[in-house]
Amino acid sequence: FPEMPSNPKLVLVQGMLNVVMKQNVTLSCLSEPGSPPVRYTLFKHNQQVSALNRSDLTPALFTLTISSASDMGEYKCKAEYNNSSGGKYSNSLNITLIEPISKPVLSSPTSQAKKGQNVTLSCFSENGSLPITYLFFKGTQKISSQKTMQKREAAVIFLFIDSLHDFGTYKCKANNSFPNNTKYSNAFNFTLAEERSHSQPLIISLGLILLLLIIGFALAIPFFVIPLYKASE
Repeated sequence: FPEMPSNPKLVLVQGMLNVVMKQNVTLSCLSEPGSPPVRYTLFKHNQQVSALNRSDLTPALFTLTISSASDMGEYKCKAEYNNSSGGKYSNSLNITLIEPISKPVLSSPTSQAKKGQNVTLSCFSENGSLPITYLFFKGTQKISSQKTMQKREAAVIFLFIDSLHDFGTYKCKANNSFPNNTKYSNAFNFTLAEERSHSQPLIISLGLILLLLIIGFALAIPFFVIPLYKASE
């Protein structure tokens, strides 16, 4: 009696499971041991995609062209003898779409800083397949290690403003698994916050006192100075 097919193995032999539009993907389905002829059927979410017959122990190769979002999802294959009612199913492979990232935005809660202050910078790309990797720069120099975000959230770094050198131009870049899709952010600069001198409040207070004395003297002229002047005549 012919030996029944074992559960077939579905493997990727060409392309990637994370795909871009118009990309070809080839899947191989093979059941062994088993006695040919065997019929292999490829399914996506329990819907038949294609079927091939094999009269020897060579795998069935299914080439897919990813042309729309409907081509994404879970694939399985089934091995059975021709004209038989039974069959065995393979493992599943999930094909997902890779989307390019959008230009990241570099921002900070404050645009002004002073020496000795801690500040933060955040870099965020709104669109694109996860995970997304971010890297921060000051000029052309890297100022952080790569930060890979598995969720749709910004990468954040903390900076200490130690000198005027830290007020340069900052940027970040982002990329994901989409090929040739590294993008750079806008430029961001911290401006030096004006520090008020400790002598300013004292100067303002003295000025107000002097102004009050002048006003008081002006108000006293009609009541004291003018009568004294008339009395001396």
